[in-house]
Amino acid sequence: MGHIAIQIPQIPGEQEIEIDVRINGVKQQYNYRVEIFYWQDCEVPGDTRAECLRRIVNSYDKEWELYNIGGPTDTYVPLTFRKRRNI
Repeated sequence: MGHIAIQIPQIPGEQEIEIDVRINGVKQQYNYRVEIFYWQDCEVPGDTRAECLRRIVNSYDKEWELYNIGGPTDTYVPLTFRKRRNI
């Protein structure tokens, strides 16, 4: 699948995004969810941030799939999930 970039307003915190597009005249809808996960909530002794992210993604609602990992800070990481089309 190809990619296009659509700028969305910079809104702090979590976001629900619904996008309706027409591809060759066929309307399709895509749903995205941006969530903020704080590193302090991943306090398992010996865990790396990668292991923490893996656990978050594996335990996330199965109707959603990981789409993008945003730029992490020292405090948090934003994750974007896309709603699965066929479950």
